[in-house]
Amino acid sequence: MVEKKKGRRNELVLGYLEKISSKVFSDYPREIKSLVAGQHGVYALYKGSRLYYVGLATNLKNRVKHHLQDKHEGKWDKFSLYLVKKTDHIKELESLLLRIADPRGNSVKGRLAHAENLSTQLRRQLKKSHDEALAKIMGSDKKQKTQLKPKSIAKPQLKEKTGAPPLAHYTKRAFPIRTVYKGTTYKATVRSDGTIRFNGIIYNSPSMAGHAINHRACNGWWFWKFKKNGEWVRLQELRTKKK
Repeated sequence: MVEKKKGRRNELVLGYLEKISSKVFSDYPREIKSLVAGQHGVYALYKGSRLYYVGLATNLKNRVKHHLQDKHEGKWDKFSLYLVKKTDHIKELESLLLRIADPRGNSVKGRLAHAENLSTQLRRQLKKSHDEALAKIMGSDKKQKTQLKPKSIAKPQLKEKTGAPPLAHYTKRAFPIRTVYKGTTYKATVRSDGTIRFNGIIYNSPSMAGHAINHRACNGWWFWKFKKNGEWVRLQELRTKKK
């Protein structure tokens, strides 16, 4: 069993074993049990020096030992264990490892359900930088042409909705919301009546408040985030919670 030491209260990884032969379970069962039995954490299985599988377990010893007899039998001969302090982020840590290492033995890849894919934003920024660089090379006339957009993809004309604010059903008191758009953080406030105050203007819906930032139609429930249990999550979770 891992001993608790002073100064380790804020550390995530409490102990580890790396590249240990699978024979330790048959040759030294008592010793391995004394170190990691009942411990929570992440483990990795190897075939030689090549990573084969990554997993998460509440009992590392039993889980790794079980893989000697299940469908992974014979496909690995070494293992690593990382004893991790129990935390709400342990599953997300496993997902990160799966996405980075992409082990051949894992059929399910890591999911980052609440994380935002920044590829779209990066693509827009790259296009903008490319257009600006092209305009400098070709001259101001070219710059004006590149900024013109065909009528077929003109921005939609949005109108403010009337009636009760969509957020009125989900809130009884004011709370802050925010979003990150093109590298800039924007902050607003959902008022107690469900309307949104942004830059001194009151908006009836999160989508209209989002339109004030990106100047095009958007899903405000996904565009804005609010703080829940210490983390910023999408407004969409308010509607999920009510179901």
